[in-house]
Amino acid sequence: MNEYDVIIIGGGPAGMMAAGRAAECGARVLLLEKNDSLGRKLLISGGGRSNITNAEFDPHVFLEKFQDAAKFLYSPLSRFGVKDVTDFFAAHGVPTKIEEGGRVFPISDNSRSVFDALSHYMRQGDVTVMPNTTVSGIETADGAISGVRLGSGDILKAGAYVLATGGTSHPETGSTGDGFVWLERIGHTIVQPRPALVPIRIRESWVHSLSGISFPEAKLTILQHGAKFAAKQGKLLFTHFGLSGPLVLNMSRDIDELLQNGEVILSLDLFPHSDIGEIDRQIQMLFDGQKNKQVKNALEGLIPPLSIPAILSIATIDPEKPVHSVKREERLALAHALKGLPMTVEGLLGEDKAIVTSGGVALAEIDFRHMRSRLYPNLYLVGDILDIDRPSGGYSLQLCWTTGFVAGTSAAGKKDGLTSQILTK
Repeated sequence: MNEYDVIIIGGGPAGMMAAGRAAECGARVLLLEKNDSLGRKLLISGGGRSNITNAEFDPHVFLEKFQDAAKFLYSPLSRFGVKDVTDFFAAHGVPTKIEEGGRVFPISDNSRSVFDALSHYMRQGDVTVMPNTTVSGIETADGAISGVRLGSGDILKAGAYVLATGGTSHPETGSTGDGFVWLERIGHTIVQPRPALVPIRIRESWVHSLSGISFPEAKLTILQHGAKFAAKQGKLLFTHFGLSGPLVLNMSRDIDELLQNGEVILSLDLFPHSDIGEIDRQIQMLFDGQKNKQVKNALEGLIPPLSIPAILSIATIDPEKPVHSVKREERLALAHALKGLPMTVEGLLGEDKAIVTSGGVALAEIDFRHMRSRLYPNLYLVGDILDIDRPSGGYSLQLCWTTGFVAGTSAAGKKDGLTSQILTK
């Protein structure tokens, strides 16, 4: 009969960190994973590079990105923060580098190195991993978690349990919301999950024709019923379905909420640091040296060639028109178009394309000093299962590392004789 002190359900980044840490603290750890291997979502994170954190070392500034959840996260982040994460991976053979926007990546540019470091961390603590293991629910008795019921009907028992089943983004990796069902069944409040940090579908066909074009610094304004609701700047990418990139991902939650009230228009400013007058002067300078060219061939020094037909159409300028025939009013219309390209939102892509989902366990039901359920003293909740919104840029994985480390530490302290057992059905 196998015996364990801590059972962890879910082998993603938060679960792997919790397992390694609990074992490092001396606990006998069992990690259950329904896939045939661990870390599927970790391996595709950051485009396969794993944006492991964001290099903002002031915890107060870092936590501003988490908005209303910030007050809950001060305690766990003080125990395992940004520097702790970079130090951890450096100590486990994964040196890191800082890129645009403070994004921290492994120097290897490969998620596999992050996965290997966590796997080695768990092996050092003799963590037992059971892949291809389906969990069907959580058992309770006398106000505590009494066991984990497997799909086979067997029940596993331990002193402490860590739930790291994730949200509902990228369900192909195993994040199908199972944990929400189990927790709601035993009395926890679940805020309905919705896609977050997700690309946007745009109606206009000219947007689709620009697929692959990116702008490193653009400004996007959200409009509804003629009123402005939000505006942000950042990197934007045109796709075959609409828009993506950090700027769009970080605005997707606001867009999703407004869509419940009607049509949403996005206004794209390709020159957020220039006013109309300055853009007009740049256009004049380009035109002065190309007076006999057609307009469509005279703008390549200003905007990407593929975008020229669409922008001229929006400005209602004949692309075949010679530059010397362009009137001042047309030139100004072009400048205005570059400062406000209108696009109609058709919707967000689904959870299969979302980096993370919003929603999850209500934060008031968790003691964040230990990542422990306030309803069940031997249950710990980590990672994407929590109702915490955050932007792209390394904040999601930092949340996994922080909550996993704190939960693993606390769960290891639950060695109180309630060692696990496998009870045959």
